[in-house]
Amino acid sequence: MAGAADRAFREICVGYGASYVVGEMASSKGISMNDKKSSRLLFISADERPAAVQIFGREPETMASAAAAAMKYEPDIIDINMGCPAPKVAENGGGCALMKDPLLAQKITRACVKAVPVPVTVKMRAGWESGDHDAVELAVRCEDAGAAAVAVHGRTRVQMYSPPVDKDIIRRVKESVSIPVIGNGDITDGKSAAQMLSETGCDMIMIGRGALGRPWVFSLINTYLDKGVFLPEPSVEERMEVMLRHIEKLCEYKGEHIGIREARKHAGWYIKGVRGAAAFRAEIGAVSSMDHLRRLADKVAESECGQ
Repeated sequence: MAGAADRAFREICVGYGASYVVGEMASSKGISMNDKKSSRLLFISADERPAAVQIFGREPETMASAAAAAMKYEPDIIDINMGCPAPKVAENGGGCALMKDPLLAQKITRACVKAVPVPVTVKMRAGWESGDHDAVELAVRCEDAGAAAVAVHGRTRVQMYSPPVDKDIIRRVKESVSIPVIGNGDITDGKSAAQMLSETGCDMIMIGRGALGRPWVFSLINTYLDKGVFLPEPSVEERMEVMLRHIEKLCEYKGEHIGIREARKHAGWYIKGVRGAAAFRAEIGAVSSMDHLRRLADKVAESECGQ
């Protein structure tokens, strides 16, 4: 979710019922060097709480120092990323690479827990390689180190985002620890959310890619879990209204030049499944201003109405 789950996106998701959000992961080394980009990643607004900042790295002392420095932004939780499969993170020993060294992961967790006054949580995957499930051992070690909860994505690093998520490993983690376990992977609607909860026994669910271009997914899930009612997906016109609201926030927080550049990927997610999406996607790549995006949103909505 790096590059997507920024303040604008998180606030939109909270508006649709997300009960807790986690920021984009920030480099512990970057934080320790007072990097401006890291500072932007750590900022939390009043409209998105409770919220966590997420840090990554592989050196216990540096991670602890970064966690302490992040307290300047008053996070409700410090989250340690031990699940990112991206080569630029994992190949440098951070993210999911820590699953290959559970003792080091335990040391990092313990150091961060000692460094901050708020709960520390850990995000992990099923393991590193297919058939090599390390999540149980890592979760037990993190609990021993003082972690307040663990989130488990039910695929290994090698599997990336396919095949279907392995709920059994999440269930095994839940059975092995006493702290809350958060299930993650393939949650896109009320039914898949209910299945994750019932089949794993997990305490909470985490939605990542399932919310890209669909921040209303939290409303769909909450309504199904609370009332057993399936809400329909918003109309294309409503989707375009949400997109514009999202991008307006993005431009307000980052300036229109950067906001519009980053808006292109979000707009591509918002029009997924729309009739003529391929042609619109080509136009999205050339969007240069908020006015241009509004005109394109009108075209998308009109094309659907004119079927």
